[in-house]
Amino acid sequence: MVNHLNDMALFVEVVKAKGFRNAADTIGIPNSTLSRRISELEKSIGLRLLHRTTRKIELTEAGKIYYERCKRIVSEAKLAHEQLGEILLQPSGLLRISLPVDFGTIFLTSRLKEFAEIYPGINFEIDLTPKLVDLVSQNIDVAIRMGNPPDSNLIAHKITQFHGQLFASPKYLKHYGYPEHPDDLIHHKCLGFPNNLIWKLFLKGEAVEVIIGGRFILNNVGMMRKLSILGQGIVFTPYEVVSEDIKNGLLQPILSEWIGDVLPVYALTETRLIPAKVRLFIEFLQGSFSEK
Repeated sequence: MVNHLNDMALFVEVVKAKGFRNAADTIGIPNSTLSRRISELEKSIGLRLLHRTTRKIELTEAGKIYYERCKRIVSEAKLAHEQLGEILLQPSGLLRISLPVDFGTIFLTSRLKEFAEIYPGINFEIDLTPKLVDLVSQNIDVAIRMGNPPDSNLIAHKITQFHGQLFASPKYLKHYGYPEHPDDLIHHKCLGFPNNLIWKLFLKGEAVEVIIGGRFILNNVGMMRKLSILGQGIVFTPYEVVSEDIKNGLLQPILSEWIGDVLPVYALTETRLIPAKVRLFIEFLQGSFSEK
């Protein structure tokens, strides 16, 4: 039974790595040994799990079923060992994180520093991208994403939530005047995302949708914020993004009683059976945002 469990773990690594050579390099055993162990596993089961070619491997129908069961068993076994080890040791290892660029630079840089100081045994590999990566094939431990989680098999752990608000620079307002109602935004220069040119604002049960326009449409909050400071338009973003600019008088709220819909932030993992380094990171973020 012990050998079967070990071979199941090897099988899972081969599938994740999409080949024997990559898996052998990751695990640190000879390619020939790994191939022999998987062949012995197939013989013991009595079914072929993998179609092998010189360039790639593919799961058989039986292999797909077996892989789904095996990865859960292997994850649970690893977690059991790690949780026992936590009694004696601090969590350690490489934590691979995928983050949206804006959220990472604005909200997570200082938090990552604080987390790293608490857990000196953890190192970080950070991928900054707005796209939802394939956690399994790209070997990502946790992905942080804004907005409602995708309809997928990923497990969503809510971190925090924001509301969008309207801001503009004193220079812009002096030149173009103050909107008195969200409907007035159609006459103003607005800084929007290509996929979000309809702004929804709410006030005491009243909801208004405005199709916005302007000279600058872009997909980077940092540049959007700077353009707004330079008087190039109204920005619709969470208060937390521009709080320092407001304190310094570079931006000011407009139509402050109107707010946008809830914008949740989630940490996405492949499974609920997450290792200690991932669990502690998610719990740390949840706690740090709840204190804001």
